[in-house]
Amino acid sequence: MLSTGLLHHIELYVSDLRKTILFWGWFLEELGYIPFQEWENGRSWKLKDTYIVFVQTEDRFLDVPYHRSRVGLNHLAFQAESRHQVDEMTKKLKERGTTILYPEKHPFAGGPNHYAVFCEDPDRIKLELVAPEKSNKDD
Repeated sequence: MLSTGLLHHIELYVSDLRKTILFWGWFLEELGYIPFQEWENGRSWKLKDTYIVFVQTEDRFLDVPYHRSRVGLNHLAFQAESRHQVDEMTKKLKERGTTILYPEKHPFAGGPNHYAVFCEDPDRIKLELVAPEKSNKDD
């Protein structure tokens, strides 16, 4: 079966690969991704036919930090299995010292039918984990 049109991979340049690996590694593996590639200046994780790559930015390009409100990537949103998984991942994010964005609206910061957790990675790239609107696995 062809996968025409599906996302093949995402490649993100990061300011501190070590911090990025600590943040993203466990998160992606919790969602079923497996380590895929590893080299001195990069790391990737794969789920089915899609993989996510993180590459250490060269020092000469670190003078202007990333900001999601500038032109470019705003955030990455991942599909959760259920509301329960969103709740469990929220708990784990907090245990790891990750700031939950929009805490006054959590878990409905995306709207009344949008059950999700929002946070930031070490470079302040916004990350979202959203539950399906209806799930047989919801508690």
